[in-house]
Amino acid sequence: MKPLIALLLCGPLLAACTITESSLQPVPGSITYHGQPHLKLTQSPPGTRLPHHFVNQWGQDVYETYIIQPDRSLKLVSREEMTRPF
Repeated sequence: MKPLIALLLCGPLLAACTITESSLQPVPGSITYHGQPHLKLTQSPPGTRLPHHFVNQWGQDVYETYIIQPDRSLKLVSREEMTRPF
């Protein structure tokens, strides 16, 4: 009886614990903001991480990381925004 109660209580909690990949959307200044770049990255192997730094329209430093896909497209995997000190 106790295992059944534990299952009934923990089942919905475990069902809520799904791993989802958050898809970051490009922002102005991102390499892929207007779609994939026309220049294909032929020298770097797939799986290579590509860092990118820019300043957004609010003056924040933005650090993005891309991964080169097997078809040579870029996938945005992380973004960190930092406010500049005055």
